[in-house]
Amino acid sequence: MKLLALDTSTEHCSAALWLDGAIVAEDIHAGQRHSELLLPMIHRLLAGAQTDLSAMDAIAYGEGPGSFTGLRIACGVAQGLAFGVDLPVLGIGTLLAMAQATGADAAACCLDARMKEVYFAAYRREAGAWVTVHPPGLYAPGQVPQLPAGRWVGCGNGCSVYAQAMKDGLLAQVADVAVDVVVPHARDIAALAADEFARHGGRPAHEALPLYIRDKVALTTEEQR
Repeated sequence: MKLLALDTSTEHCSAALWLDGAIVAEDIHAGQRHSELLLPMIHRLLAGAQTDLSAMDAIAYGEGPGSFTGLRIACGVAQGLAFGVDLPVLGIGTLLAMAQATGADAAACCLDARMKEVYFAAYRREAGAWVTVHPPGLYAPGQVPQLPAGRWVGCGNGCSVYAQAMKDGLLAQVADVAVDVVVPHARDIAALAADEFARHGGRPAHEALPLYIRDKVALTTEEQR
């Protein structure tokens, strides 16, 4: 199985190839330059692996939640490339990719959503597969759902940005916190996509969509007060 995966959901930009179980990846702190950096990154990975896009079985992308612009870039690039070589696509949740990155069996994932809110989800690994305990949602930092009993690892920049608001809630429930070292990354999206593709296949390119969760990107002047 050969897959291309990409993610632009945060200020980081990453791409990865899953080549029959081996992963090669590239990433950079892109700021706002994802659209400029992503395609050259993909071309370098394919050239380095001495393969091309037509040899892939599918294209996976970080579907969200995350930056509105970033999600559109990843989805649009995945869709455009897939149309070009007639490949299926797979949208992989960015918070689930963070859980995968922790290496833990239970992960509470929290991304800064701006506007004094966080994107939050919780996952537990059972029989080698991730099970959703709390699906991705948008919350005030101090109001994320309670975690079931057990040893949980917290991850994501939401844990540090809103540490004070979370100290008696989420942060009091986790055993360890992997804060800024865990971000959505294409290598984790590739691993999750390989499993998903083996189980269920992909979707037609025209069905690629971002997962926004939030329906607004700015506060009104009154809301800011």
